[in-house]
Amino acid sequence: MNKYLTVKNISSIAVLGALGAVLMLFDFPIAIAPSFYKVDLGDLPCLIGAFALGPVPALFIQIVKIIVKLLFKPTSTAFVGEIAAFLFSSVYCVTAAFIYQKNKNRNSAIKAMAVASVVMAIFATIGNYLFIIPAYVNMYHIPLEAIIGMGSVIFPIISDKFTFVLCCVLPFNLIKALIVDVLTFILYKRISPLLK
Repeated sequence: MNKYLTVKNISSIAVLGALGAVLMLFDFPIAIAPSFYKVDLGDLPCLIGAFALGPVPALFIQIVKIIVKLLFKPTSTAFVGEIAAFLFSSVYCVTAAFIYQKNKNRNSAIKAMAVASVVMAIFATIGNYLFIIPAYVNMYHIPLEAIIGMGSVIFPIISDKFTFVLCCVLPFNLIKALIVDVLTFILYKRISPLLK
């Protein structure tokens, strides 16, 4: 643990976490999911940090990101959104870091991002089905049928919670991860020397 928490790493974690928090503030919907699902680039600094510093610092970057984000913009979801963002993003970045650390080259980075994207999307889909959607239904008294209805406007095949997460949540998270993957691939070599 101490090898990950050097003074240099701690400062990098703080900067990357704060940058991730700022990027979280600039979110936007995409057409394949209801508008309350929003894409942000908050995972971009974390994924870059995961590759440069390793899996443990990646986890700390996520913690800093969520704390700083809450200072800038308090929760509007009774912390459900922030907890989900932390869990799903941590799975994404830590998985990528573990794979990349074994063999640090371009092909390994591509493989790490691809595997991490799929793992995170599956984890987020299951998490939405079991916990996130039921939490919103219970806390905000939004009928499940209303959420399913928002999805069926986009994809008429959606008729229940399972088809909702399969048609909206899964592709949404894959697209979000793909955007971060491409930007990481473009930016990593330019930024990593600053972190090392």
